[in-house]
Amino acid sequence: MTARAVEIAGVGKSFDDTVVLTEIDLHVTPGQSVALLGPSGCGKTTLLRVVAGLERPDAGAITIGDTRMAGPGTWVPPEKRNVGMVFQDWALFPHLSVGRNVGYGLPRAERDGPRVTEALAMVGMTGLEDRMPDTLSGGQQQRVALARAIAPRPSVLLLDEPFSNLDTALRVDVRSEVHRLLVELGITSIFVTHDQEEAFVLGDRVAIMNDGILEQVGTPYEIYRDPVSPWIASFVGDVNLIDADANGLVAASPIGDLPLRGHRRGPVRVLVRPEALRLTSGDTAEVRLVEFYGHDMMVTVGAPSGELSVRVSASSVIERGDRVGVEYVGDPTVAFDRP
Repeated sequence: MTARAVEIAGVGKSFDDTVVLTEIDLHVTPGQSVALLGPSGCGKTTLLRVVAGLERPDAGAITIGDTRMAGPGTWVPPEKRNVGMVFQDWALFPHLSVGRNVGYGLPRAERDGPRVTEALAMVGMTGLEDRMPDTLSGGQQQRVALARAIAPRPSVLLLDEPFSNLDTALRVDVRSEVHRLLVELGITSIFVTHDQEEAFVLGDRVAIMNDGILEQVGTPYEIYRDPVSPWIASFVGDVNLIDADANGLVAASPIGDLPLRGHRRGPVRVLVRPEALRLTSGDTAEVRLVEFYGHDMMVTVGAPSGELSVRVSASSVIERGDRVGVEYVGDPTVAFDRP
């Protein structure tokens, strides 16, 4: 498989009078995995379908490798784009065996050949060519759908919420397997998800979408550490937004001075992740809720600035009703204009 770049330039799309995509610009380098992350109805799947050729853009252009696939006066049909796609419901043909499903997109002479066997081996389904889809588990069906998408050796793989139909435990296992496979193949991939954890695990870069607009693109670290808006900060993880008064590189807040990464003046709202706070002995806050996750705990406290979420060690001895202090122990952080 030869990975190719994907260039999305100024893409717009409407259905009747509803604008779904507005001037989307996104570059995906060869072999890179990009997660399209956003709430339901924000345009993620529509953008994926435009790249696949299942929808025509109203404006802008799609280029894969050196070939313009869509744009003013240009249209390449989906079957000629060398793009594989895994749908949300997997879209397996119930009347065809696993082998026939995987070989469906291959030239007729190769549908019973080594490429089917190779694709099934890649996803850990060797020897199941004669099974029917309804005899497989959800995870196995997902793997068959993936094998069908990679059997033609596409240069780009598109995945639309590929794990959403799996239960939580299986979802974690299967997405790890798919992640390893994509890395091993070195294939360019774009996948849609509304799950922040999934996007951060699988995406080399994450593209945040909201209301048909591409809000921010960056590595998971950049998106989590430097969100460009309070909405993104809240969407990609647990967050405290604390009102404070900035004076240069410090903002005075009800829980003490908060270090800032950039010079600010006046009223601001400061991004404080739960892991950047520490509970201390004190009497300025009351523990209202303790949620145990095994690897850590999330503690909600009532403090002078309102309720705060604090991430603490799972070995901490904390109960509802305890009186505590709260202090900031994180690195310099970002501040937003206060509404």
